[in-house]
Formats: sequence, C-alpha cells, structure tokens
Amino acid sequence: MESLRQHIEAQVLSLTGLSLGGIDFESPPGDPGLFGPESACWQVHGDFSSMLIGGISALLLQMLHPLALGGVWDHSNFRQDMLGRLRRTAQFISGTTYGARADAERLIERVRRIHAGVVGSLPDGRPYAANDPDLLTWVHVAEVSCFLKSYLRYRNPDFPGHEQDRYYAEIALVAERLGAREVPRSRRAVADYLQAMRPQLVCDERTREVVRILLSAPAPSPFARPYAALMMQAGIDLLPDWAATMLELRQSPLKRRLIRGGVHGSVPLLRWAVRNGSLHRARRRMGLPPLH
Repeated sequence: MESLRQHIEAQVLSLTGLSLGGIDFESPPGDPGLFGPESACWQVHGDFSSMLIGGISALLLQMLHPLALGGVWDHSNFRQDMLGRLRRTAQFISGTTYGARADAERLIERVRRIHAGVVGSLPDGRPYAANDPDLLTWVHVAEVSCFLKSYLRYRNPDFPGHEQDRYYAEIALVAERLGAREVPRSRRAVADYLQAMRPQLVCDERTREVVRILLSAPAPSPFARPYAALMMQAGIDLLPDWAATMLELRQSPLKRRLIRGGVHGSVPLLRWAVRNGSLHRARRRMGLPPLH
C-alpha cells in the first residue's frame, strides 16, 4: 500500500512546480512567507486537483483577451511544452503562496524581468506588453477567480463568503507586486470586473488553436492519462457559461454531472497519496503538525 501511495504521489508531484526544484519550502524555519498559515490563500491553494482544474479553466479564460493571447502566442513555447508551462505557472503560485519570503520575492522579480521583454503587436497592429498594468489585472482576476470557484466546487463548498473576500484581498498583493492596478478585492468587485471586461474578449482562430493544443496535450504518463482527460473536461465545465459559449466548448447537463461525479470520485485517492506537496513542506517549516 505504501509503494502505491508513493507511486501516485510521484506522478502528482511531477506535474507541479516542485519538479523544477530551486525552492526549499522547509527553510528557513519559522518564515511565514508573504501570507502565513492562517491566510485564506494557504487554504484555497492547498489542493492539487482543484488547483489544476482551476488552472486549466483560467488559461482558457485568459486567452479570450487578444492582448494576453498575443504575448503567449509570440513569446511562449506552449505549443511544444504545455506541461512545462503548467509546471512554471504552478511553481510561481506555490512559491509565492507557500515559499519563504525571500523565495516569493525572487519569483516575483523574475516574472517582472521576463514580462519586460514580452512586447509586440497583434496582426491588427495593436501593441501589447506583458507588463501593461491593465493586462496584468486581467490575467490575475481570470486566474484567481477560477482557483476559488474550483476550490468551492471540489474542496470546500462551505468556505464562508467573508473568507472568499479575504482570499481576493490577500492574493491581490501578488498582482500588485507584478504591476497590476485597480485589482478587485472582493467577490462583488471580481464579478463586476469580469462583466465589464466582456466587450474586450474575442474568440478567433488563434484562440481556437490554443484550445486545440490544450485539449491534445499529451499526458505525462499512461497512468495519468485518464485523470488528465477528466481534469481537462472539469476545467472546461468550470468556465462561465458565456466563456464556454464563446469558445464553442458547451457541455450537456449530463456530461457536466458525469464530470463532477468523476472528479469527486477520484480526488480522495490523490489527497490520500500526497503528503509532501508545497503546503505540507511549508507546514513543516512553520513547525505545524502534518495534515490528515
């Protein structure tokens, strides 16, 4: 049984930022990082499955913004290495959430340097820049709103409303450190922001190509293939209805029920297996007891 647990855990951690190395989540002892163990961020970002589902949904939502898509299209190797992109994004999120303060600061500074070089123009001539404060706000809100929605659906549906607002208020810090401005800090502000952004969003041939690449991305192993396919569909199911319609990814009510049932049926095994993720290591750094 222990060898099975270790095998499953190794498969899961291979998809996370931990596989890239470079961050010791267990030192220095007692360093709370940017948020600390009592934060809403530590709760929302702690479950691998719900974060993966939220991340897939966020990527699809982000790519509806032509300027966000332009930077990825021209400056990313996502076509050849979607898994690598997933790992790098996961490392940034886990490192800024659970890493010691120096590691979190280093990750933020590294992303700021990368963003400085991501500039260009769309085919219609509109310029884009990854460090555009408004664009950073869009990418952030699309991401964290999907993380919270996935957490509520698959991990903790009883997460109180005031804690949800606290999550948005806390995580705005990272967006602002990256250069975002006027970052929404509550459920109401996020909902209003997403509604206000809808006229700027489009689904064109580039967007559809990203969807095709994402849906056809190979699983990291035969063991992970069914799980990866289920997570992909769960990410689509998590999209706002208007976004799924734009992307031509609407699912039938029966399919959605089957997807949600499949996720709820599979994730307990993964939660049982993973005992050495970023959250677990950060808790050890803080001298806290293991999670059960």
